[in-house]
Amino acid sequence: MREKQFAPATERNREPILAVLKQILPPTGTVLEIASGTGEHAVYFAPRLSPRHWLPSETNPILQESILAWREEFPSDVLSPPLDLDVMDENWWEKVKHQDLCAVVCINLIHIAPWAACEGLMKGAEALLPQGGILYLYGPFKQQGVHTSESNVSFDESLQQQNPEWGVRNLEDVVSLGKVHQLELQDVIAMPANNFSVVFRRGINNK
Repeated sequence: MREKQFAPATERNREPILAVLKQILPPTGTVLEIASGTGEHAVYFAPRLSPRHWLPSETNPILQESILAWREEFPSDVLSPPLDLDVMDENWWEKVKHQDLCAVVCINLIHIAPWAACEGLMKGAEALLPQGGILYLYGPFKQQGVHTSESNVSFDESLQQQNPEWGVRNLEDVVSLGKVHQLELQDVIAMPANNFSVVFRRGINNK
């Protein structure tokens, strides 16, 4: 029997995130969620963002099973089973076959992963998104190298104690990386609990 996993932060942040997604997502198409975790966001967002199609993904087998368990409990015609994706794999985006992709959503990943994960995410978003497609990031960020709250200082320290390659990212570094991959910063939205929504739009490929 599949076992659901739980992430307490999901219930706290899902409504604010949903409000932003409703504003920024194209009206139709497939939304690829990177690092879907427990699947709680996926089952909550998918029916509320219909007719868009929600495509979760995850590399952890336990979390893949959790996504399927949540999907079985809250079935939706616009929610796919999860893809096995790791943005640090070379050419990971080739596993994504949907030609109608309109957005890539990534919630609370890039600070709990090496910088190479952010690089892979941006590279894949460039490869997958059409012109005007959206890349949405959510999580804590430093601005001009400075934390936006004392709690984020402690959080950053705890992350780096777990793995020196992890840590709260500098927003300007993320924006600069996006530019390399034709991803133009559209908005930075302050969110509850000292987090931010960072919205990129896929520009014209002029390489």
